[in-house]
Amino acid sequence: MAKEKDILDNLILEWKEERPDLDASSMLIVGRILKLGKVLEKRANLALQGNNIHYTDLDVLATLRRFGKPFELSPKQLMKSVLITSGAMTALLDRLEKLGLIYRSPDPNDGRVKYAGLTKKGIKIIDKAIKTRFEEADESISMLDKMERENLSKLLKKMTLYFEN
Repeated sequence: MAKEKDILDNLILEWKEERPDLDASSMLIVGRILKLGKVLEKRANLALQGNNIHYTDLDVLATLRRFGKPFELSPKQLMKSVLITSGAMTALLDRLEKLGLIYRSPDPNDGRVKYAGLTKKGIKIIDKAIKTRFEEADESISMLDKMERENLSKLLKKMTLYFEN
């Protein structure tokens, strides 16, 4: 398997031909991470289709669910735990509310803030969808053994923490 070439191997060879003065080798990692991100997000969306939600929906619903009862958070609290922008958050919460998966309630101390909470329908959907999501994620890394998974996780965490600081 290590001898097989992928698109990034070819990209590096082409740049060596055209611009031998440049070191494009970092793209072997960065390019693969970018490509994998797209592939993994597409796989997640396909796996979630049967639950009639998208990957971004899952992110919000799962955050509300894992924080426990009463399954309710402010938009600010949600933003700390999800992977979407604040602009996308408002539109997403509006959509989830229209689908009956969440409810919105005003903060008794600040009328400008609306909490988002899971409805019974939302709890039912997320409990089913998260199981599907975890199974799909496990399948996505099935080609890696336990040690490879641990090593890759540590390396990706190191990169993530570096860019978060």
